[in-house]
Amino acid sequence: MKELKIKEGYSIKETSELTGMSEDTIRYYEKIGLLPRAQRKQNSHRIYSNENIETMRLMICLKKTGMSLDEMRPFLNISLNSDLAQYPELYEKIQSHKQNILEQIASLQQIVDFIDTKVGLIGRDNQACGLSGDRKRMPARSPRADEMP
Repeated sequence: MKELKIKEGYSIKETSELTGMSEDTIRYYEKIGLLPRAQRKQNSHRIYSNENIETMRLMICLKKTGMSLDEMRPFLNISLNSDLAQYPELYEKIQSHKQNILEQIASLQQIVDFIDTKVGLIGRDNQACGLSGDRKRMPARSPRADEMP
């Protein structure tokens, strides 16, 4: 994501570029009330504030954790500068969500370890068979009976 430029307002295109969120997604989130309705210029073009952009960045972060739109809604209803400890229910939710993510990471690490073990075995088997490198060639395949002329 690009660094946030400080200015009065951003067009939807600039907002999309700054956040990495598509223009269609921004409009959709406004439509379902996840984002507040954008302010409008006299020509009716949307204009977004620095706070809007920070909210979108928070949404992107929460979405990357696997949080659904409904699950993230309460986090977006509090100020970005709020101390989450002041909201025990939300604090508990985010801690629980974090624990789920840590469990997913551990599970994925087990899968990576399993794959590494299997890949390691395959490599050792090839060496034991003497088929590693270009030094030896696989014997030519004998034609099957149904392939004979």
